[in-house]
Amino acid sequence: MTLTTVPRKLASPALVLGIESSCDETGVALVQAQPGNAVPTLLAQALHSQIDMHQAYGGVVPELASRDHIRRVVPLVRQVMHEARHPLADLHAIAFTQGPGLAGALLVGAGVACALAAALGKPVIGMHHLEGHLLSPFLSADPPEFPFVALLVSGGHTQLMRVDGVGRYALLGETIDDAAGEAFDKSAKLLGLGYPGGPALARMAEFGDAEAFALPRPLLHSGDLDFSFAGLKTAVLTQANRLGKNACDLNRANLAASTQAAIVEVLVKKSLKALDATGLQRLVVAGGVGANLELRHQLQQACNKRGVRVHYPELALCTDNGAMVALAAAMRLQAGIAQPRYDYAFDVKPRWPLATLEAA
Repeated sequence: MTLTTVPRKLASPALVLGIESSCDETGVALVQAQPGNAVPTLLAQALHSQIDMHQAYGGVVPELASRDHIRRVVPLVRQVMHEARHPLADLHAIAFTQGPGLAGALLVGAGVACALAAALGKPVIGMHHLEGHLLSPFLSADPPEFPFVALLVSGGHTQLMRVDGVGRYALLGETIDDAAGEAFDKSAKLLGLGYPGGPALARMAEFGDAEAFALPRPLLHSGDLDFSFAGLKTAVLTQANRLGKNACDLNRANLAASTQAAIVEVLVKKSLKALDATGLQRLVVAGGVGANLELRHQLQQACNKRGVRVHYPELALCTDNGAMVALAAAMRLQAGIAQPRYDYAFDVKPRWPLATLEAA
């Protein structure tokens, strides 16, 4: 027999522990939620990145990622609870990333969360990774207000969403092939840059001329809000082959700058089109690519001209982290739409479109 709690709004303060293990970062955080609509308070967080381990392979090795999560997650839970000065018994619920992500990595976080919750007699909440990114700007010094347009640029995802409230998301457009993050990473690999490729390409772009190479802007004038970056990647490959393996640093920097400019222009103009289509005056940018400084600069300039507010998570919260998972779960509890469970049977969803996420 499966026992679940009936979703209802919080009647008293609640501590929510969040565990993130969808890819190559193990994140744990504790937030406190209050009854009503006040943004939950981040009490403590800890993060371990696997970048150094995966650099030798030029990308994430799923089996190694899963094994490292096993090593890290319990010590991180202890660290967070110690820093917050709360015993585990004080927890109201434990949230974990249920998907999307690497199946093995997700299973580690889900297994630990459910085992810990069972030992404590606390409920668990399976969370959507992208919803965590979507709501992460609420932890910033300048949190947004509903409704808003959200540009989600995280790893293999590039999406534009209309967000009317917690759990109320409407897909406006998405990538039909490579996402912006993949375009950054794959282009960086073509240029012989290290892992992770996106930040490495952005650093090299600082020394280049963004107009040195005429690269395509796929779907820029398509009339819809969808994205495509596969053609751009192919164009970068063509130019990289012309430069050859012994290309000078200046030419590589120019190609990096031109690549970044193409990606950023598409993201900015599509975001503005989404604002026009919805009539909204608030834009939220979230996900790993949201840390790109050129994207932030271009969006800020464009939005200032239109009188549109633009919000970002703090740079440290752009990457995968436990704070966004705990926050999203806490906001769902506040809204009365979370579904905490006491049965502790778990599964993961490596592929889980955000548009299919139910509000209740």
